[in-house]
Amino acid sequence: MLSYLFVLGAGLAAGMISGVIGTGSSIILLPILVYTFGPKQAVPIMAVAAVMANLARVMAWWKQIDWRAFSAYAITGMPAAAIGARTLLALPAHVVDVCLGVFFLAMIPARHWLLSHDYRLRLWQLSLCGAVIGFLTGVVLSTGPLSVPAFTAYGLLKGAFISTEAAGSLMLYISKVLTFGQFGALPWPVFAQGLLVGASLMAGTFLGKIVMLKLSDRVFQHLLDALLFVSGLSLLLAAAH
Repeated sequence: MLSYLFVLGAGLAAGMISGVIGTGSSIILLPILVYTFGPKQAVPIMAVAAVMANLARVMAWWKQIDWRAFSAYAITGMPAAAIGARTLLALPAHVVDVCLGVFFLAMIPARHWLLSHDYRLRLWQLSLCGAVIGFLTGVVLSTGPLSVPAFTAYGLLKGAFISTEAAGSLMLYISKVLTFGQFGALPWPVFAQGLLVGASLMAGTFLGKIVMLKLSDRVFQHLLDALLFVSGLSLLLAAAH
């Protein structure tokens, strides 16, 4: 019971942070879920919860979605996410931990490199990003730190960015959850745990909307780097034991 209360409390905090900066819920929660349930069970749980978290962000910012950007991203991202999820199910548990940890840590310099070059993506380039990020989402679960520069490089900011990124990610995670279900990796107890965690994320997301506009760009960057570093390091330490 204490473990569930801790996970739900972390979910509320993670949802609030993701509601503020547009990403981060999976980065925060995944190491906690891995520690509590193990990596093979944690990933499907987080996938279900991520569907609910992204749905909450879509609901909160519905009127600001850029539907052209969403369509270009999702049409290639959904099949790629399904392929990535099938790849994940074939990997040993400790390999999942290592891949997740290395990916999160690698995103720190990668994000800053993309920002420093000030790229502006066209619609077809955003579609290519959807395919790459979709596959990575299937394999490593959270690619929010990578989709952030993709959507902002297309020119989306604040509410438009949060809503469009969430709508695109929602489609990717739905594809991933359906793939897990098809291959028997989402039994009812795991699905129920995902719904429970997702409910706490949704509540936090709506709280986060209240303070989102007060967050400076500099604080946003430092917060995202800190989340990536702590989560990546904790997953690598878990894989070493």
